[in-house]
Amino acid sequence: MRWGKRLLVFLTSLLIIALHMIPIYITVVASFKDIRDFSSKWVLPQKLVLDNFRMAIHDGGFYTALVNTGLITALSILIVVIVGSMTGYVLARLDNAVTRVVLLATLGVMMVPSISLVVPLYRTLLLINGINTYWAVILLCATYQLPLGIFIYTNFIRTVPVALDEAAEIDGCSQFGTYLRVILPQLGPVTASVMILSGVKIYNEYVFALYFLQSADRRMITTYVSSFFHEVSYINQASAAALLGALPIIVVYLVLQKWFIAGAMDSAVK
Repeated sequence: MRWGKRLLVFLTSLLIIALHMIPIYITVVASFKDIRDFSSKWVLPQKLVLDNFRMAIHDGGFYTALVNTGLITALSILIVVIVGSMTGYVLARLDNAVTRVVLLATLGVMMVPSISLVVPLYRTLLLINGINTYWAVILLCATYQLPLGIFIYTNFIRTVPVALDEAAEIDGCSQFGTYLRVILPQLGPVTASVMILSGVKIYNEYVFALYFLQSADRRMITTYVSSFFHEVSYINQASAAALLGALPIIVVYLVLQKWFIAGAMDSAVK
């Protein structure tokens, strides 16, 4: 029975991995095929063609989209980390009925789909001249990811001994000084987790980028890839564009994965 369960777990894991790898395989195969090659996307190309990548970079505005996405993602993450950690510190240290209700209300925002907010947000941004501006999308992305950051920081800071705060207070630290000098240095691994979880979602943001960044020079990676789909779809160039767009976030994840795993383990153990 034990070997049967292990075999079932192994086969299920293998199936899940295969299902996740199928889109990646098709994207890689299509990106290296000639635009005149109409064979099945499952069939490997007879020769590797790099023209799709050249067209995606030069004709699609890849570098502009990459800079836009990097700017929006970086500044949004900065807001999430600063505001989320400070809010999490307050909610963790003032653990009472009111703060628990506030935390639950904050988490409730995560249940609201972004598409349902497009109309009121669009009308509001029209009134304050926020359409086609970076600051509007940065604030929207950061606001939408803040509940996750607050939740993670709150649960992590609750595991940090209150005695550290008391010792800092005896040494003359203010509340903000305690956060800055005592609590913040403890948040390295969990901050990496917040950066990756929030960063991936912001990097892949499509709804806000589509409706609120409408000019070609303000495209994000997601709308840059979608620009290859019109009345005539350029699947091969779109596949190459998707691969190029995925590379930066993959590199960031590989750089931060050590701290991401450490933060996940610390949260689980504590």
